[in-house]
Amino acid sequence: MRRYDGCGLKNVWLVNGYEEVDTPYGRGVKYVDLMGLHRAIAAAIVDKPGTLTAEELRFLRKELLLSQKGLAELIGTKDQTIARWERGLNAVPGIADRLVRALYREHAEGNPKLRQLVERLNELDAAEPAPLRFEHLDAGWKAAA
Repeated sequence: MRRYDGCGLKNVWLVNGYEEVDTPYGRGVKYVDLMGLHRAIAAAIVDKPGTLTAEELRFLRKELLLSQKGLAELIGTKDQTIARWERGLNAVPGIADRLVRALYREHAEGNPKLRQLVERLNELDAAEPAPLRFEHLDAGWKAAA
């Protein structure tokens, strides 16, 4: 068994799927299907109980091909907040934990709908709020057109 450090996580061990090889620089390790390994690690993280650790959040963000700023914009926070979560200075709040897991699952399944929804909600948050107008009809109050 071999510990796999290439993902930034300290608790990933490989039973097989690797080979020790000689290189011009000394002994090295050759991994089989590295992208597949990262997808399997991400799926295990998404499905695990408990909250995401700082390292797991960073791993999922990178698998989503997002910068800290990109993830922050997507989930409606600041990049410094993401940085603090990833350094373990603050715990990842439950809603952010669930949203990142859901975003990864949608990404892995090739379904961009959740990401599009979150981006649309962020656009609405950034928009100038329109006045809410109501009118009273015989049946009661109703939003005016």
